[in-house]
Amino acid sequence: MNQSNRRPIVATIFRFILAGVLLYAGGIKIMEPHGARDAIFAYRIFPPSWGNVLGYALPLLEIGLGLLLAMGLFVRVSAMITAILMLSFVIGIASVWARGYSIDCGCFGGGGDISPAGRAARYTQEIIRDLVFAGMGLWLFFKPRTLLALEKI
Repeated sequence: MNQSNRRPIVATIFRFILAGVLLYAGGIKIMEPHGARDAIFAYRIFPPSWGNVLGYALPLLEIGLGLLLAMGLFVRVSAMITAILMLSFVIGIASVWARGYSIDCGCFGGGGDISPAGRAARYTQEIIRDLVFAGMGLWLFFKPRTLLALEKI
């Protein structure tokens, strides 16, 4: 099997990984009352008045992107939005770290201020994880042809 035949397989794996991550993260957040909102407040980036809107919009966006990726619809657009979302998470985590706050990122539920123990290792892992997910999104943007997709490219 040559490299061009493997690309759709790799892209399909990336598509399903991102779909699973987004569906899980969005599903957990939507089930927690005020969970995403409290995590957004902990970042201290947005005005408090934005917390409620973003707290409800973020899980819906994640679930929507996850469904599109799982079905293989609008793969290129969904993948780019996912990559941008993951990079925005990286920026948010790096911002909190640089400002000396200790928070749970809220990526998979929870969120808010926590003790500073293990902060550097935790933030490093979260940033690397989200950069990997952003890379998968970029791969899918440039190579959107996948297997088991409703959209044929």
